[in-house]
Amino acid sequence: MNREETLNRLEEKAGDYEELFGSCSQGTLLALQETFNLGNAQVLKAATAMPGIALRGETCGAVIGAMMAVGLAFGRENPEDWPAVQKTTKACRKLCKEFEVIFGSCNCRDVQHHIFGRSYELTDAKDMKAFAEADAIKKCRLPAGKAARIAGEMILEDSDKKNAPEKME
Repeated sequence: MNREETLNRLEEKAGDYEELFGSCSQGTLLALQETFNLGNAQVLKAATAMPGIALRGETCGAVIGAMMAVGLAFGRENPEDWPAVQKTTKACRKLCKEFEVIFGSCNCRDVQHHIFGRSYELTDAKDMKAFAEADAIKKCRLPAGKAARIAGEMILEDSDKKNAPEKME
């Protein structure tokens, strides 16, 4: 599979998993985990309450899932590894900026407004029902897929740099 096919498949898979789990964070993360062999089931489990940060309308779970994958790909394993902190933070800031270009914000309420023309209070039974009736599970494929694609592009770019032949002096 070439790079574009990999990214297209990743974006599609994130949307499929978002529908399966009903969770943008887990859908995004699992697609990236499988595509790039990152983490394990425990990491996926940790993303359970991340949609809108526990349904509070805060950071979009797709962004959180993508950031978790970036952390798995670039993050540090020991406290002295400041270059890994810088690399991971820079990548996650870029991810957020690119996501904001598409959806206007990384905030779940704002992303909902972008997609549905309004936001929903997802802890309110009446609003949750309206959210479901607005076909949210299908429509929330879009942020999950885009966040996964943005993270996937960064992971592939990093891999390309690592695998590039060294230049002769």
